[in-house]
Amino acid sequence: MNRTKSHLNSVGESYFQHMRHALSFTWALLAASLCCLIHAFAPSLFEKTGSRVVTRLYDRMAVNRSKLTAAPEMPTAGRENLPIEV
Repeated sequence: MNRTKSHLNSVGESYFQHMRHALSFTWALLAASLCCLIHAFAPSLFEKTGSRVVTRLYDRMAVNRSKLTAAPEMPTAGRENLPIEV
């Protein structure tokens, strides 16, 4: 229970706020994975959907959260390692 409280405090969310955000990531990743599966068999479909979803989720999770807790130079930290297309 201490680890849970520690994590919730570190992200500044209540249990139910965190649950809502985590579930929204779950559904977005599920949809992206289905698009990638379709793309594997029909490459002309969903060409950039997976990478767009991953980038958007990364921005929501890491970049926007760091804006709340870190220095102004952090918003794009780590983005240079993200794939451009899936």
